[in-house]
Amino acid sequence: MDWPFDPDGEQGSEGMRKFDMRIIADKVDEEEDFPMDRDEFVAEHGDDPIRINYQRVVPMREIFEHVDAEEFETIVDMHKAVGAAMRTGEFWEYHPKGADPEKKRA
Repeated sequence: MDWPFDPDGEQGSEGMRKFDMRIIADKVDEEEDFPMDRDEFVAEHGDDPIRINYQRVVPMREIFEHVDAEEFETIVDMHKAVGAAMRTGEFWEYHPKGADPEKKRA
């Protein structure tokens, strides 16, 4: 995919390899952006590259396809929703209780 900017560059991850939740959180201002509308946020940043790990980069909208909440009251609410979405969408390989706790423990 052609990214609108380099996932590892200054705009993508502040010139260093930062990953998933950190990159998403850096796109918001905790004081000014909340409450936040999910769809407006995705409209503005949906094509931005989010590095999941050292091999995988996805557009932010793919992560937010798994976010159920339509609005976030606080940045903590956003973190919880995005974390749940990343587990549900199987973006993270590690799960504290295992991806499938009955078959595969962390």
